[in-house]
Amino acid sequence: MHALRQVDVFTSVLTGGNPVAVVHRADDLSTAQMASFANWTNLSATTFLLAPTDPAADYRLRIFTTTRELPFAGHPTLGSARAWLDDGGSPKTVGVIVQECGSALVRVRQEGSRLAFAAPALNRGGPVDPEDVAAVARALRVSPHDVVDAQWCQNGPEWVALRLRDAAAVLAVEPDFDAFGHHPDIGVVGLHRLGAQAQLEVRAFVAEDRTEDPVTGSLNAAVAQWLIPSGVLPASYVAAQGTVLGRSGRVHVDFDGADFWVGGDAVVGVTGSVAL
Repeated sequence: MHALRQVDVFTSVLTGGNPVAVVHRADDLSTAQMASFANWTNLSATTFLLAPTDPAADYRLRIFTTTRELPFAGHPTLGSARAWLDDGGSPKTVGVIVQECGSALVRVRQEGSRLAFAAPALNRGGPVDPEDVAAVARALRVSPHDVVDAQWCQNGPEWVALRLRDAAAVLAVEPDFDAFGHHPDIGVVGLHRLGAQAQLEVRAFVAEDRTEDPVTGSLNAAVAQWLIPSGVLPASYVAAQGTVLGRSGRVHVDFDGADFWVGGDAVVGVTGSVAL
């Protein structure tokens, strides 16, 4: 038997964010067992906590969707850190958890009840070719005239992100998954009006699963690395995601001059055990 927690991430109210199932002390499980269980949970992410191989890390994490393993993902990182703490985990450095995952060591800091990870470096950034922008716009069924800018946002997941004219345009998107082509992960962002509780609206579409992800840490991290240096967003802001899906995800972003911290609340909603 393995201890199991299901954590709702980027929300302070259960059912408002993006859930992740976390299996504890999973060193005895094979990759096939992990992949099979992740497929069975039918969640956007299932993770497995293991003993670290890097002496600097507090634990090692493997992250699975229903169909593949990811080297890094945002909401599984925060949800797994919350589950590890809830299980009695104590970081080597007070206030900072170091997670070992497929892409790198990831720092997660504790900010009261909130957790935030330091965004990993982009594997690919920079502007998107006009031909690709047009193809992505067609897949999203939006007019090219509504696209303000576009950027490669790859940091594990292979996001390409489009900035639309405003948040309303983002909320109106109805994608055509059959038209996604070679772009498996598409993010869409747009600014809210001044004075709104959130400064940015975010949506994330995954063609392989033909679904919209409720709240996405990796995409928000890459978008911050794009829109803060370009002056579109301030060094600290709040992004809303999951609105169309009936969720109330809130992603808190802070750039301290060195690191982009992507954080939010995380609620342990289910605690039990699983027989694998």
